[in-house]
Amino acid sequence: MMNEHRYRWRNRQLREHVSVMDGHITPTIVLMNATYLNVYMKRWMEAHIWIYDDRIIYVGEELPEENNAIEYVDCSERYLVPGYIEPHSHPFQLYNPHRLAQYASQTGTTTLINDNLVLLFLLETKKAFSLMEDLNDLPVSLYWWSRFDSQSALQEKDALLSDRQVMDWLNHDAVLQGGELTCWPSVLKDDDHVLHWMQEAKRSRKPVEGHFPGASERTLTKMKLLGTDGDHEAMNGKEVWDRLRLGYTVALRYSSIRPDLPKLVQEMKEIGVEVYDRLMFTTDGSTPSFYEQGMIDTCISIALEQGIPEVEAYCMSSYNVAKHFGMEHRIGSIGPGRVAHINFLDAKDQPTPVSVLAKGKWVKDRGENKQVGDEFDWQKHELGPLQLDWELTDKDLQFSLPLGLEMVNDVILKPYPIQTELSGNEVNAEDEAFLMLMDRDGEWKVNSLLKGFTTSLGGLVSSYSNTGDIIVIGKNKEDMRLAFERMKEIGGGIVLSHHGHIIYELPLPIQGMMSDMPMESLIEKAKEYQRIVEEHGFPFGDPVYTLLFLSSTHLPFIRITPKGIMDVKKKEVLFPAIMR
Repeated sequence: MMNEHRYRWRNRQLREHVSVMDGHITPTIVLMNATYLNVYMKRWMEAHIWIYDDRIIYVGEELPEENNAIEYVDCSERYLVPGYIEPHSHPFQLYNPHRLAQYASQTGTTTLINDNLVLLFLLETKKAFSLMEDLNDLPVSLYWWSRFDSQSALQEKDALLSDRQVMDWLNHDAVLQGGELTCWPSVLKDDDHVLHWMQEAKRSRKPVEGHFPGASERTLTKMKLLGTDGDHEAMNGKEVWDRLRLGYTVALRYSSIRPDLPKLVQEMKEIGVEVYDRLMFTTDGSTPSFYEQGMIDTCISIALEQGIPEVEAYCMSSYNVAKHFGMEHRIGSIGPGRVAHINFLDAKDQPTPVSVLAKGKWVKDRGENKQVGDEFDWQKHELGPLQLDWELTDKDLQFSLPLGLEMVNDVILKPYPIQTELSGNEVNAEDEAFLMLMDRDGEWKVNSLLKGFTTSLGGLVSSYSNTGDIIVIGKNKEDMRLAFERMKEIGGGIVLSHHGHIIYELPLPIQGMMSDMPMESLIEKAKEYQRIVEEHGFPFGDPVYTLLFLSSTHLPFIRITPKGIMDVKKKEVLFPAIMR
């Protein structure tokens, strides 16, 4: 079996592929009478397609010599398009990369380009690379980014992102880009460390991904001068236009927190965007239930409904992405030499495939899930259940800060003065709750109040967070303690308690950050979590994102971080973390 990460097949395999053309070796699969999308010509064409193992060998009018060992597939009633590519995946949003890839393949997304942030928090570099190699045995192609910042204020930042570590990641064959640049304000100001890594990414011919919500023309121009290539944060058609005009590749977003795609396409068309070669789609690490209807296939459907030409929509989901990442010789098209990622459609305007080939294997066949290799050994990679050797004490549950965090929406927080009496066992103000961020090793804590999350919930404890530390929220200290103890018992997860009873638990046995249940089951559990939290007064859209982003310093205005309560814009710690 070839190693997908090394960009190439070995010489012996290449000779075998040529021998298939010469008739000395038999193709594995022959797709006969196929109407397929030729992305180079931007037109539908007819051909027979020969596949050997994981590679497309031939696309043309010829058929190989008949042989019983060949699997012949009559494609005369199907339309074939390249497997879809998700260019901006965060594969740790309660799910894990293995389960997400399995699930995505069923709706035709056969390549994911993944954030490495959680791997930076959980594993040493060599162990992370070993994990990536084992994940490579999946039929789906998994590639990665190299982060340049932690997206929070850590007590020991250098331990997470040393120069050597970043360069090891950038130089890895499976890493296709640098970024995303959530730290762009500091890069603009004076952060030459990150600027150096950006230039190293360019030297390796790997693009740099921005993160520029609401950025002005001046800011976009400056970041282009500093080496940024793409951005996924356009929130209206004008912002798409501005990025395209300046030479950015733009990922149009349709995510659980920013389902902007219909509006983006409509406004792009009104403005007059007529060239699609530097456009692609992303679902930007949506939470599980958002994927109930699919992934990139859903984006294509929306694009088609909004009037994007079908050939362009399919190129945006495959070839455009491959070109942007310098991978068009491997993925993103149906042509000789490409990995055999192929989707089989009932109609040109129905992008959800009825059958899917991934690396030359059927992962879906006429509507039936054909996945193999259902389990993945996380324990082998030292990613077993979370084990905490410390207790939540009465002293931990003391609150005295004058400043709290008020929710503006799912993820935006603003400061507010605390006027509530905090000496008792409960928070009596209707929409306020105790809030704690605690080091997963038990060394420090940050205590405050959170306004706007719940009006009644006794306790919520989550080992799922941006930094992997423990979040505790609740109206009642005893319920908070009960939820904490249960979270410890199950080896990490999200636990809700109320009036002395556990009312919900989602085990996250992969280091307290990820579930290992199939996506279909996880989707139902995530929907149950949202329903219960909403019943207790959560007024916004996605309470999973709230947990993830409480400590994320790329969002305004105030955050609870490992360093303490932080003013994001000023980069000032207002109230430092307390050592336990």
